[in-house]
Amino acid sequence: MKLKTLIVDDEPLALDVLETFIQRVEGLELVGRCENGIQAFNLLQKGGVDLLFLDIEMPTLDGLELLRSLHNPPKVIITTAYRDYAVESYELDVIDYLVKPIPFQRFVKAVNKVQQKSEEIDLVTEANAFKPQAPAGKPEAMFIKVDKRIVKVYFNEILFIESLKDYIRVHTTTESYVTYQTMNGIGEILPEDDFARIHKSFIVAIHKVTSIEANDLIVNNRSLPIGRSFREDILEKIYKTGVLAVK
Repeated sequence: MKLKTLIVDDEPLALDVLETFIQRVEGLELVGRCENGIQAFNLLQKGGVDLLFLDIEMPTLDGLELLRSLHNPPKVIITTAYRDYAVESYELDVIDYLVKPIPFQRFVKAVNKVQQKSEEIDLVTEANAFKPQAPAGKPEAMFIKVDKRIVKVYFNEILFIESLKDYIRVHTTTESYVTYQTMNGIGEILPEDDFARIHKSFIVAIHKVTSIEANDLIVNNRSLPIGRSFREDILEKIYKTGVLAVK
């Protein structure tokens, strides 16, 4: 099935180049061209877009502002003339970051990343759909793709999860697994009451926290930083669970 693709750029020439590239890739179907962020926002609200090629510096509503405003964004590849926004973009879980002028082979490599991720998510979704369900209460495990294997990971064995840009590392009581997934994506799978985001790069299992030291949580003798914007929520969640007593 082809990925329904939208281009957003305020430069007509850039739109033309991307449209030509899309027409040359069999797995893509162009469903629209937008010259500004407002136009793109309105179109994206209707759904039906799988992949977004997004410029950053645009009038009125720039690309990153548009991305932050979307509740459930499609997969995103940034296309920009500026390298300065790469870190900020990856924090918003974009798949790839292309700097203009974009060579066709680099464009294809980015599209392959999207297609690979889509296939891996489909495999994991299929495995989770057929896994045995607990008789009642919370789900007890998830499936993740590790190399060429689908691995079952029990939630009660997870210590914490670490972001590795396009991948994550799931640390358990016995070993760790690297899988192609975003922090936002894994956050939607984990039981909300048992896990919490403490930093842009870390999710912890609340009941595995052994102590709090200044701006760090200690999990299995590992110090994990607490991000300023996450501090109030995570401390409230920890104390409410009774994992650590208030002193």
